[in-house]
Amino acid sequence: MGTQIFSEELVKKLRSASSVAVLTGAGISAESGVPTFRGENGLWKKFKPEELANFQAFIRNPQLVWEWYQYRRRIIEIIRPNPGHYAIAEMERRHENFTVITQNVDNLHIHAGSKDVYELHGNIMRNYCIDCGKNANDDEVLRCDTVPHCACGGLVRPDVVWFGELLPEKPWNAGVKAAESAQVFFAIGTSAVVYPAAELPRIAKRAGAYTVEINIERTELSPFVDEVLLGKSGEILPQLVEAVY
Repeated sequence: MGTQIFSEELVKKLRSASSVAVLTGAGISAESGVPTFRGENGLWKKFKPEELANFQAFIRNPQLVWEWYQYRRRIIEIIRPNPGHYAIAEMERRHENFTVITQNVDNLHIHAGSKDVYELHGNIMRNYCIDCGKNANDDEVLRCDTVPHCACGGLVRPDVVWFGELLPEKPWNAGVKAAESAQVFFAIGTSAVVYPAAELPRIAKRAGAYTVEINIERTELSPFVDEVLLGKSGEILPQLVEAVY
């Protein structure tokens, strides 16, 4: 692992910032071993995520969709946060206002100790009834191999945002507010092409934040931000914590 060089401006701004926001995407989870679930082996290789992660597919074949999410949950359950997740949690402890906005559904930021986390795409470990909206998060439901039904008779679905669905209002509004008020804004492990989440770094930049991208390769966001750090977030972020604090 090489030593990452950070600009003096980033170090200075981060040391003095009272308000910092972080947007994370699939890249940071991939470093923990969370698969993208595209082209998986076995039964699921026959399906594209788009064919399973939508409401019409669930209504058409709820058992098939439920089984796919149980398969995903069992993989994610044994995965642990990586040094990047822990570095973000450490950064949170250093700033008065620190917000994590994530496109990931895997709970890893919470496991790493982050407190102020807004999940734009939901959380794969939660469920709710499609009829009455009641949460269904007990262990019995999470272990159920057949698609569960609520006490009201409605089907229970994973609490994740499917293709064609709007982002949940509360985390999205909180993400926009954090982007508007951040003095430093990080986009970490995100392709920055999935909207509306991809708009958040741009909102932060327009509001005057110092914007930083951390990714293994350049993206459409790269020309727009103030600083691009290429490499694994699990290597870069711990070095940044050491350099700044």
